[in-house]
Amino acid sequence: MFRILVILSIAFAFLAGCSKETHKIQLPEEMPEDFRFSISFGYGEDHKNEINTYNGTITKDLVTKGTASAALTFSNDELKTIYGKMKDIAILDEKQFPQKGNCSQTPSSTDSWKITVNGETKILSWTNEYCDMTKDANDLLELRSYIQKIVEEKDAYKALPAAEGGYD
Repeated sequence: MFRILVILSIAFAFLAGCSKETHKIQLPEEMPEDFRFSISFGYGEDHKNEINTYNGTITKDLVTKGTASAALTFSNDELKTIYGKMKDIAILDEKQFPQKGNCSQTPSSTDSWKITVNGETKILSWTNEYCDMTKDANDLLELRSYIQKIVEEKDAYKALPAAEGGYD
């Protein structure tokens, strides 16, 4: 009996030592000074649209006319609201995105996110190529749409040329 207890104790100690502990980045209650993000999105492998607070720029896909960029800044209130929405969807937690299955759509778009908080950076990427959207993908799409609406109201964005053409 003692031998079994020793073997079980060693086995549990071994298993506990092998547990995979993931480093989770937590969003603090208040928006930190180094909060930054970028979102690139678009059709195909080229994510021609970009909202980038690291560089303070917006890039617009003009489809057949290439891209156009402009300087972009968010107000502190806008950043706090975006940060709050990121907190609401726990943007830094592990996410489940659509997986390859029996269905795919063309054209499809891809979103790539980069978020920095308290010196830690997280990268997220997902595509709508596969038919079954997940809650996490929908949350990020809604957040991107919200941010995009803010951007589209800014004079810098309105001054960019109109897109010409489309995607098949």
